[in-house]
Amino acid sequence: MTSFDAVLEEAGEFGRCQKRIFALLCMVSMPWAGVYVGIVFQGFTPDHWCRDPELVQRREACGWSGADTRRLTLPRVNVSGEPIMSSCTQYEMDWNATDTTCDLTQLDLQGAPTHSCREGWEYDYEGRSSFVTEFDLVCADSWLVDLFQSTLNIGFLIGSIAIGYLADRFGRRLSFLMSNLLNAITGVLVAVAPNYSSLLVFRTLFGFGVKGGWVAGYVLITELVGVQYRRTVGVLYQMFFSVGILLLPLLAYFIRDWRWLQVVITAPYAIFLCYYWFIPESPRWLLSMNQTSKAVKITEQVAKENRRTLSKNIQTLCDDNADSSSASFMDLIRTPKMRKHTCILSFNWFTSAVVYQGLIMRLGILGGNVYVDFLISGLVEFPAAFLILFTIERLGRRLPFATANIVAGTSCFITAFIPEYMFWLRTVVACVGRLGITMAFEMVVFVNTELYPTFVRNFGVSVCSTLCDVGGIVAPFLLYRLAVIWMELPLIIFGSLAFVAGGLVLLLPETRGVPLPDTIDDIEFPERALMKNQNTMKLLSNDDVTNNKNPAVV
Repeated sequence: MTSFDAVLEEAGEFGRCQKRIFALLCMVSMPWAGVYVGIVFQGFTPDHWCRDPELVQRREACGWSGADTRRLTLPRVNVSGEPIMSSCTQYEMDWNATDTTCDLTQLDLQGAPTHSCREGWEYDYEGRSSFVTEFDLVCADSWLVDLFQSTLNIGFLIGSIAIGYLADRFGRRLSFLMSNLLNAITGVLVAVAPNYSSLLVFRTLFGFGVKGGWVAGYVLITELVGVQYRRTVGVLYQMFFSVGILLLPLLAYFIRDWRWLQVVITAPYAIFLCYYWFIPESPRWLLSMNQTSKAVKITEQVAKENRRTLSKNIQTLCDDNADSSSASFMDLIRTPKMRKHTCILSFNWFTSAVVYQGLIMRLGILGGNVYVDFLISGLVEFPAAFLILFTIERLGRRLPFATANIVAGTSCFITAFIPEYMFWLRTVVACVGRLGITMAFEMVVFVNTELYPTFVRNFGVSVCSTLCDVGGIVAPFLLYRLAVIWMELPLIIFGSLAFVAGGLVLLLPETRGVPLPDTIDDIEFPERALMKNQNTMKLLSNDDVTNNKNPAVV
């Protein structure tokens, strides 16, 4: 029997065919950025004040300016000892009374009774619209904005599990294409949702397909390349998410209506349906389903496009990495080290999602130029991938992973206490934090795969990564609700989480140069696994000598 990895060496581990497929699948990461953090532009909350039809009539009669009427509409309230203008209350005033003067200097409403807005709100649109202004999601209903983002992550959570199962049952390619069909339909439904309730339903369904399709594409390309290229391909695949982060503010700048922006974000998923003619099924999956003839045919096509020649023993192709037993959740927590790995990795998935998503959404409530701020913060994500590729084979996994979390936490703490007038210093430190948490987010993916044995590896990554979606559900509530108390309070929470995550990473074993574990015993007793690997290498070396082969020749 011939292993697929051995045949792939002949067909080309990362040849012309894999590069073409990789380039196509990388495009999938770009629109996901718009789905994941598009709320910054689609759900922004502009300055607003209570609508008062009587005051509008009075303004027209007296010739008052808009600024004058806003001052008469917004009562002053004390928040944390400081007087601010209230956007959620208005003065209780009969503007149609005959004795009401037009002289603003004689209108002193301080001390007058107030009440909550009864006729809705007026907004300072600045040429932009959002679902917040369309559905009046302000004041007592402002928490519904948090729910909008949380429902997306609920869709991510359910979809990644469901589509992951379907990808194992019916194939990576079919699951990828079906998820994109679902994305194209539900994305348009989000854009035409007539009310807030239907918007939440369609948003959840949109999230159901988006992450599952992205994961299916990730698995497909990593199964098509050689072992030595998987890590690089995985990191670069995620880096194209950062390309989407850069494109998003440019799109939002020119497309000011949230519904049309949603259509533009959705459009690529309809285009991805054309991949039916350009990407193959994973030969590894076909082998695992005993569809050897189809796997051989696809492998031959890969070799042909790579201009390579295969040996005749391809007909005996098999998958020597196929799982030999079924995995269960108890396998992840039954033994001490497995339990430790599961807890630490799950917490890191949760922290990465909370801090990363929180820092991005925070740009929408700072009051600056959100387009420029978003663009600058997106640019700093690109060095993350290159820093990972540069350090993991020189310093290992544990130290860069822990450092990235600690740098992100430190930046959050420092940013919280830098005065607002030191704008550029705040920006630089905040960008360093984005760089750190981006590195941590990208590293947790492949570190997770290296700390679980073969038979439970895929299942273990799926279980741990569900905490990423839980973090995404929690993040908007942490950000928006705590920012009402103190604008910098979310940064303190983010910094604390990142510090703890970095410290916990130091408790994990180093995996650089260590063979991937095959059993739970390899995790619990790594010295035995090392000895077993050394003995295997000796046997292979002896076989080479017996068969007059030079082991130094590849």
